[in-house]
Amino acid sequence: MDAQAVLTTTRSVRKRMDFDRPVPRELILECIEVAIQAPTGSNRQGWHFMVVTDPDKKRSIGELYRKSWDAYSGGRGPRYAEDDVRHKQLPKVVSSSQYLADRFHEVPVMIIPCIHGRVDVPGVSNLEIAGLYGSILPAAWSFMLAARHRGLVGAWTTLHLKYEKETAELLGIPYERITQAALITLGFHTGGDFKPAERIPLEPIVHWDSW
Repeated sequence: MDAQAVLTTTRSVRKRMDFDRPVPRELILECIEVAIQAPTGSNRQGWHFMVVTDPDKKRSIGELYRKSWDAYSGGRGPRYAEDDVRHKQLPKVVSSSQYLADRFHEVPVMIIPCIHGRVDVPGVSNLEIAGLYGSILPAAWSFMLAARHRGLVGAWTTLHLKYEKETAELLGIPYERITQAALITLGFHTGGDFKPAERIPLEPIVHWDSW
């Protein structure tokens, strides 16, 4: 695939993930090698990638994820006008998300991108928050792009972060010094083509020189 295809077809894939096919360690490491070419603030390179394949640990994380999903899905979600493309897409997104929550513990690999430092303390500025996440999120997204290029798919999730401390204790992550930024599920896909998604138009979201 060329860059255009990778960039326009990499999104969260849930129902079309192969839950039974293992992902070779070498492929995961290849994707991480690509990921750490991403920008990093002050060239600190303070990123870490927690790779989880142990069935018992995946089961425990899956339980935390489902608890968070149940609370989230039971609340008032986003509402869109009937002529908004997101209104049409919402039922599929909900169905797909529920499917992943039900089978979260079965995904072949969980990748938790982490960054050295914490900003969830009083008095921290938006500058510091942006700097911290800006040094891990590009790398995490590069990981997903590299995975897509190699025939792998995943879903970018954050719901487990409601139980970040519990996840840190489970995996031995030093919570006081390390921030978990996301959890990416990873596996091969079951087949079929991927195409660009329908998105909202550019006109209301692009601003030239003034808002």
